[in-house]
Amino acid sequence: MILKKDHVLELLAGGKVIRSYKVALGQGGLATKQREGDGRTPEGHYVIDARYAESHYHRALHVSYPNAEDSRRAAKLGVSPGGAIMIHGLPNGKGWVGAAHRLYDWTLGCIAVTDEEIDEIWNLVPVGTPVEIRP
Repeated sequence: MILKKDHVLELLAGGKVIRSYKVALGQGGLATKQREGDGRTPEGHYVIDARYAESHYHRALHVSYPNAEDSRRAAKLGVSPGGAIMIHGLPNGKGWVGAAHRLYDWTLGCIAVTDEEIDEIWNLVPVGTPVEIRP
């Protein structure tokens, strides 16, 4: 569960929070994602549908955005909904930034944690895990 307003990612098991992480979000503000390139983090129900051990970031879990509702909304606007929403660590070679990355929202719509945190999340979250992103 990602709580955007609070900038928190919670890992749940059996309905209970087992881990909590402070996160950085999309640089486009807290409104829900509307279109490709708006820099916003989406809101809704998704799943982890892929894992990337090697990417531009220290590990990444792909979120199944856009869902049907996201696609319908973008179609009404006549725009692409975008994609490539991930929960990821820091850019490769920038792990030294650590928790300071949370001082501002810097991603293009993703949910970012430290490299150490994504390592922990990676070990606890398999493909198929439900993801809810709330305002």
